[in-house]
Amino acid sequence: MTITVIVQAEVKDFTEWKTMFDNLEQQRQQMGINLKAYKNEESPNYSYVVGTAPSETIFRDFFNSPERQAIQKSMMLTPPEITFLREC
Repeated sequence: MTITVIVQAEVKDFTEWKTMFDNLEQQRQQMGINLKAYKNEESPNYSYVVGTAPSETIFRDFFNSPERQAIQKSMMLTPPEITFLREC
C-alpha cells in the first residue's frame, strides 16, 4: 500500500538544495518514489517535500542512501522532520 510522505527541513540555500534534490530524481523513480519540492514563501530557507512511496521501508532506504545523506550534511541547518501518512 502506497504511503504519503511529507519532509520539512531548513536549508542553507534553497536554490542549491533544489538542484541537489532534482539530481536524485532517477534514483527516486527507480525506487517507485514520487516527490515534489516546495518552498515556504514566508520562510524561504524552509523546504517541504510531499509525495508518495511504495512503503515506509523503501522511503527510509532512499532517505538513508549515501547520495541523500550528502545533501543532508551539506545543506540542512536542522534535522528533517518526516511525516508518514496512510490513507484510511
